[in-house]
Amino acid sequence: MDIHQEVDLLRKIPMLARLDTSKLKLLAFTSRLMHYEDGEVLFSINDPADSVYLVIEGEVEIMATTKAGDFTSVVRGVNSLVGEMAVISKSRRSATVRASGHVAALCMEGSIFLQLITSNPDVALDVLRQLSDKLVEAHHANEALYSQLELHS
Repeated sequence: MDIHQEVDLLRKIPMLARLDTSKLKLLAFTSRLMHYEDGEVLFSINDPADSVYLVIEGEVEIMATTKAGDFTSVVRGVNSLVGEMAVISKSRRSATVRASGHVAALCMEGSIFLQLITSNPDVALDVLRQLSDKLVEAHHANEALYSQLELHS
């Protein structure tokens, strides 16, 4: 895929759609389009947070680890951002993320991602919205688990 094709691909992603062509070219040049097959790991729990992934095609599973083993806690699809929380907070990965079927993802270095959100208010707002949605989703999941525990007590 050449730089023009990558720019066209990036322009279709809602959180990047408002960026001008020069910024999209820079993003295409500094990022890698990665392909994963079913079950392949994008990153593992406790890995250093050196990059962010934007799902372009397919779905990824965010895995939770318990004493009983690993299980899929959340599935994220096209235009989802994964790995951003650890990059923003400068912490290690809090979960393992793996492909569910074929996945294409744009891999951005953490420093490039931070520069992107600090210099583009529209992108930053979209990232904040995605983080807010994730917090609401986590809150609802915790409430459901708490209700289940109360039923079994």
